[in-house]
Amino acid sequence: MEETPPDLVIIVLTGAENPKRIPSAFFLAATAAAEDMEVVMFFTGPATELLATGRAEQIVPMRGGKSIAEFMKLATGNGVKIIGCQQSLELNGLVREDIPAEIPVITPAAALPALTGAGKVLTW
Repeated sequence: MEETPPDLVIIVLTGAENPKRIPSAFFLAATAAAEDMEVVMFFTGPATELLATGRAEQIVPMRGGKSIAEFMKLATGNGVKIIGCQQSLELNGLVREDIPAEIPVITPAAALPALTGAGKVLTW
């Protein structure tokens, strides 16, 4: 992920199966980043599907509300780094090309040093 461990890592497991749960992870990440914390969100399992091009735009947790893509933009706009899990792509019927090029996709082994060295790790 990166040489200096982040202050906060949020491991996102929740995907489209529970859309009302997802925005809170982005709010927390965006808030921490706004407080000058180095924040990484690592998407794995069902959550990896949210990174597929166009998918987050389709998920709206509340009728008439914002899409997951808008929550994602709030977080990244505050400096949150979003990373996908390579092994979870196949689980979700995806290939690397389904994920925008600007989102890194790495193996859990590559993520492990930052995950274990982070100041705090939350699972969502």
